[in-house]
Amino acid sequence: MTRYARQIALPEFGAEGQARLGAAHVLVVGAGGLAAPVLQYLVGAGVGRITLMDGDRVSLSNLHRQTLFRMEDVGLPKAQIAAVHMGALNPDCAISAVSEPLDPKNASDHVAAADLVLDCADSFAASYVLSDTCLEQGKPFISASVVGTSGYCGGFCGGAPSLRAVFPDLPDRLGSCDTDGVLGPCVGVVGSLQAQMAMAVLAGIEPAPLGQLITFEAIGHRFGGFRFDGAPEPESGFGFIAPAQITPGDWLVDLRAEDESGPALLDAKRHSVPDFDTLHPQGARAVLACRSGLRSWQAATRLRGHWDGEIALIALGDTQEETTP
Repeated sequence: MTRYARQIALPEFGAEGQARLGAAHVLVVGAGGLAAPVLQYLVGAGVGRITLMDGDRVSLSNLHRQTLFRMEDVGLPKAQIAAVHMGALNPDCAISAVSEPLDPKNASDHVAAADLVLDCADSFAASYVLSDTCLEQGKPFISASVVGTSGYCGGFCGGAPSLRAVFPDLPDRLGSCDTDGVLGPCVGVVGSLQAQMAMAVLAGIEPAPLGQLITFEAIGHRFGGFRFDGAPEPESGFGFIAPAQITPGDWLVDLRAEDESGPALLDAKRHSVPDFDTLHPQGARAVLACRSGLRSWQAATRLRGHWDGEIALIALGDTQEETTP
């Protein structure tokens, strides 16, 4: 136990907390910048099992913040390479690499197998899918996000309100690391907060971070936050499905431009977001697809104003493959 002696010495942690860490199974979705401190601290602390999901490969433009990787890792699958590096850090931790993205179809089984879920993905669609699944299964969920010089980390579900209770609606525009840039140290700070929240949940440290959101602004080095224990769950919201869950009876709409990159969505009608002020779906369920899910959410919001049928959203991403109903 020499490896863990300094944390066992803490009265808030102790041998009981260490035992709980060693028995825990954590699902980490995303092997990028947030996952760099998350994985190093959780693996170093002696978490027993980690399942790491990420369908991307290491890119040169990621290395300033994704500090798990080295130049020789560029082009290789993130999840597999991160698992190799973390195995060298602590062989006590069993790490399973899943080199595929989380989606609404595979989320349920992966969440069910874990004691705690960490959202380190750069995708608001994945965040909502994970939150919905964790709320349904009663699993604690630590979600974090960083864009530019700002970020947040919060503890949701597992007896606390979900992500939707705090963020029921989306802004007109969502930033991303690709379009808005990001500072590496800002990602490191927020990822470290995420690791600390995860440690507190796993070891049973009080007060529990579930029901708490912390914000960080790198320019000016400002922290903020609030508790949301009593936040009500929204009565309605738009859920995500995987392309494989499209059915022949769906009214399928592709909101992307015809020359936009990404997987083909066969047999889909093409419309833009403003069209949904007057469109009336010809089917039992409207399925609205775009790259990130933002335009689908915006179109669904307009459609809901005059149509009360079922609406499902798809975030297609950038993978080049054909998708058929």
